[in-house]
Amino acid sequence: MIVKDVMSRNPVYVAPETSLTEAKALMVKKNISKLPVIDKNDKLIGIITKNDLAKAGPSEATTLDMYEIGYLLSKLTVEKVMTKKVVSVSENEVVEEAARIMVDNQIGCLPVIKNDIMIGIVTESDLFHLFTDMFGARHSGVRVTLSTDDKPGQLARIAERIAGLKGNIVSVVTRESQDPGNRRITIKATGITMNQMKTILAECNDIVEDIRVV
Repeated sequence: MIVKDVMSRNPVYVAPETSLTEAKALMVKKNISKLPVIDKNDKLIGIITKNDLAKAGPSEATTLDMYEIGYLLSKLTVEKVMTKKVVSVSENEVVEEAARIMVDNQIGCLPVIKNDIMIGIVTESDLFHLFTDMFGARHSGVRVTLSTDDKPGQLARIAERIAGLKGNIVSVVTRESQDPGNRRITIKATGITMNQMKTILAECNDIVEDIRVV
């Protein structure tokens, strides 16, 4: 799956001369926490977040009243406090690489750029939705996490036995195990019982870490 399949299109954005008061109000209205900043040439020049707005405000020890604070924020523009070095991604990047970039850079979103123009944005929320789909969370079935030898054919053996019982795999997710030579696999299948799944895994000599009906 690539970025353009999961990104939010036509994201809300602001101009650099937008006041912090306006930016904050827009975030509240749209229930978002990040706003790309686009200049008059439709170029992405920065991004502003709720954290940026919080840092730009007076400290808790200020002697200013709420009206004075509001006045100051209304005069301060997004351009003065935005993050200018924005990490972005192309629409054809794979989603796992986009997720890695977000994790490694400790950021919550990635503007999506095509021909120097922002066409979308990938956020933590978009990846959470994808995560939900990948694990088949909206399907009821038998979910098992197992440890198996990291070699060709292991998953095929399990899948063949599930199909033989008229079961249907709705989700498969694999990741590396802490034990060298092993791999952890999470499978969710419908149309079979937990006991049938246990029998399959016993026949395959796989180690069951967790099994449940969800």
